[in-house]
Order: sequence, then C-alpha cells, then structure tokens
Amino acid sequence: MKQAWIRRHIITLALASVIFAGVYYLRLEWSPMHRWNRAFGDASFALVALAMVLGPLSRLSTGRLFRKLLPYRRELGIYAIVAASVHTIIILLGWVQLDFMRLFGFEFHPQLQEYVMFQQGFGFANIIGIAALAYGLMLAITSNDLSQRLLGASVWKYIQQSTYILWALTVAHTAYFLFMHFLDFHRATPDPNILQWPFVIIVLGVVVLQTAASVKTWKRQRGRSDTGDNAMSAEA
Repeated sequence: MKQAWIRRHIITLALASVIFAGVYYLRLEWSPMHRWNRAFGDASFALVALAMVLGPLSRLSTGRLFRKLLPYRRELGIYAIVAASVHTIIILLGWVQLDFMRLFGFEFHPQLQEYVMFQQGFGFANIIGIAALAYGLMLAITSNDLSQRLLGASVWKYIQQSTYILWALTVAHTAYFLFMHFLDFHRATPDPNILQWPFVIIVLGVVVLQTAASVKTWKRQRGRSDTGDNAMSAEA
C-alpha cells in the first residue's frame, strides 16, 4: 500500500512537471512573472480536468485500465491545489505586489487620494479564483484516510464528490483570463492566447464524458428496475 502511494505521487508529480514545462515554454515572449504565473495556473487546471475525467472514463470503459487509475484522483487533486497555491503567491507578490485592493480590481488614484474601481472583471475573476482555491484546499486537506475516519464515510464521500463545484469555479476563473482580461479599450489588444482552443476542447470533453457516463449509469439502473418489475409481475 505504501509503495503504491509513493508511486502515485511520483507519477503525478512527473506528469504535473511535464504539463508545467509545456505551457511555460509556449510563452517565452511573456515577462517572467506572467510565464510562471500562467504555467502554474494552467498546470493546476489540467490536473483538475484529468481528475474529473477519470471517473466517467472508468464507467464508460469495459476494461479495467481506468478503474485502476481511479486512485490517482487524490494525487491529481493535491498537486492541482499545490500548483494553484503557487500561482496565487506569484500573483500576490509579482502582479498586485501585496496591494490587496489591486487584487480586487481597485487602483490608487493619486489625485483623489483613494482607491477607485479600475478593472471590475479582474476583481470578480480573482474572487472566483480565491473561492476555488479555498474549496480546493478543503478537498486536499481531507484527501486522506485519517480525515475519512474522523469525518465518517458518508460526510467524507459527500465532500470529495462535490468536485463539480471546484471544476466550475476553476473553469470560470481560467476562462476570464484566457478570453476577456486583455480586451481593454484603452490599451492594445494582444494576440489571442494560444491555449484558448485547447481550453475549450478540454472543457467540452469533460462535459461530454460526464454526460455520457451519466446516461450510461441511468440506462443501467433503468434496466435493473425494469428487470425487477418484470420479475415481480411474473411472481404475481
């Protein structure tokens, strides 16, 4: 058991490193702060997406491969939150420079001598990101056998299965910075982010897999229900 746990961590960490390096080197023309910031953020998004698709794939597949990979959801979630935490620290230190009002879209106006709203979308997207990080930290902290014993099986399962909330918050936060943040009327609009279409494909892929797995589960349960009803009718 311990060897399997160590192996999962090593493999997941290696995968996270490959994803990080891939998105980092796609943006060599960016400033170092933004390269590191986005690389950690995108790596976190990719790891959450992988965790989201393992369950549906295991239900849709007739083989045992994806069922064997299900335990990796725990490590994928943990390293996704680690990457998101580093992403947040880089934003705080490098982008808003510990001016927490700037994190929520405010800038100090020297003539008015007060903070004024400057980027509404930036502030709202960061609120969503903070909510996602807080929820993810709760999932990561409870992703262990000790928490399962302390919380009880039903409560622990309820918390861990609510990953759809984390996924929705992560998608909303990422979508803003991929599609909307730099569409500002008073500055030059940069070239479209190269990861926009991969993001769309990943999100649609998760939706399609989740929907297909839900339909398959519903059909299976409906078939069992019909079989049971037929058996009861025959006995009557």
